[in-house]
Amino acid sequence: MLKITTSLLKKAFRRYLLPLCCLFIVAGPAVGQPQSEAMLKQQQAEFVKWKYGIFLHFNMGTFVDKEWATGYEDPLLFNPARLDCGQWAAAAKDAGMKYGVLTVKHTGGWCLWDSKYTIHDITAFKNYKNGHGDIVREFVDAFRKKGLKVGLYYCLPGDYSGGYGNVPVKGRKDLHGLPPEAGDDYEGFIEKQITELLSNYGAIDLLWFDQYQNKYTVKYWPQLKALVHKLQPSCIVLANNADNYQDSDIIGYEYPYRKQATPDKAIPPEGNKNPGELCDCIDAGGLWFRHTGPATLQNAGVVSNMIKLCNSRSTNYLLDVPPGPEGLIEQPYIQRLAEIKKLLGK
Repeated sequence: MLKITTSLLKKAFRRYLLPLCCLFIVAGPAVGQPQSEAMLKQQQAEFVKWKYGIFLHFNMGTFVDKEWATGYEDPLLFNPARLDCGQWAAAAKDAGMKYGVLTVKHTGGWCLWDSKYTIHDITAFKNYKNGHGDIVREFVDAFRKKGLKVGLYYCLPGDYSGGYGNVPVKGRKDLHGLPPEAGDDYEGFIEKQITELLSNYGAIDLLWFDQYQNKYTVKYWPQLKALVHKLQPSCIVLANNADNYQDSDIIGYEYPYRKQATPDKAIPPEGNKNPGELCDCIDAGGLWFRHTGPATLQNAGVVSNMIKLCNSRSTNYLLDVPPGPEGLIEQPYIQRLAEIKKLLGK
């Protein structure tokens, strides 16, 4: 515990010289005005113009061959020797996509940026730029350079030990998807990290939240959503699988999950005019992260038809195309994106 506390103090001292400024940032400064109904309608109208985007599941799961990491992985496993967010952005642009969403914190709680509230972040990845990298910065810069909108995925708490082949770590506390420093103050910790993401990386077009209805913070969700709108009024908040505009600015359809759990609600209904987004996997097995072995990808015709269907029903299509452990989107995926684009052109 002393080691963690000392490391955090060093980080705070290094990055923030004035204690008063530190307190101001932690408290969450009031920036802009809360979202209005007119602004929401304007944002929704703009959002559906994006039509097609890339979902980038890239985090500790990439390096441990798991869909759900637990947070107790060896950080030295994270070693993307050729990571190139510019390649991701070029692939998205060439495919005709308009935006990208990166998993900046997934179920393992590992953060792809240097968060001053934890050492369970990119500074622990000593095999990537000796712990001095910032993949969130690389991502937003690369996508903006290509004229693409930027979105950040943040996973809220849940029960992630024991699922998708994981086993609970014997004798160790279940972290529930957050860094260890969160302790039992889930709401306060999340609020500080979201403030960090919305304060340090310029205008964020979309914040994509998973597990917003989890039993640990569901009552806190309206407050967190309001915080995002307060910090960046133009930022769209998407709550995965939300079916109303009180919970989310955009209706969400997690297609691989819904087509099994609620097939009658897996896609937007015919004649739908409610702005939404359907997320899907290029992986034919519905896997979000890149796993070992040859990739089995969805048929290009199936994907292109789904894009057309969604767009005709006021819904964007967010296709997950996961980078591999070297930090690049592999050639079979690039080729499949080109085939999809060709069919869309027809």
